[in-house]
Amino acid sequence: MARRDVPLTGVERFFDPDEVIVSKTDLKGRITYANRVFQRVAGYDEADLMGAPHSIVRHPDMPRCVFKLLWDTLAAGKEIFAYVVNRARNGDHYWVFAHVTPSFDAEGRVIGYHSSRRVPERSALDKVIPLYRQLMDIENSHADRKQGMEAGFAAVVALLAEKGIGYDEFVFSL
Repeated sequence: MARRDVPLTGVERFFDPDEVIVSKTDLKGRITYANRVFQRVAGYDEADLMGAPHSIVRHPDMPRCVFKLLWDTLAAGKEIFAYVVNRARNGDHYWVFAHVTPSFDAEGRVIGYHSSRRVPERSALDKVIPLYRQLMDIENSHADRKQGMEAGFAAVVALLAEKGIGYDEFVFSL
């Protein structure tokens, strides 16, 4: 499944601006659908992805506090946009601008999640990459991973408060 034993290559993968990476997961984050663009860019076959945790593409340089924000937002039944760096099967990486939404059943209960990812603007990544490095430094400065994630999350909240804007406004301002 996950190729955590494969070292990072430092090579960035790209996909076309008119392509969309799409996946769906169940409530536990296990993949139930992955389109061909996702399979190609991530370097996995459909059989590798079905039932696998979506974290199969988690890059170790992605701040955990951003995922906390994502999951907290989804748990509240709301959509979220986020810049994410993912890890391909061979250790390459690729950036996406993700739009993640809860999927609801006929009674309005959340039954899973849907994510559509597009090519991010490079100018936005020029701002996101140093921010994520800073958040990773904060997270890694704590011996306890959960405390590190909470400290990174507090830094994000403080940044938004300093700017006087909400998260969505911040993301779309990049």
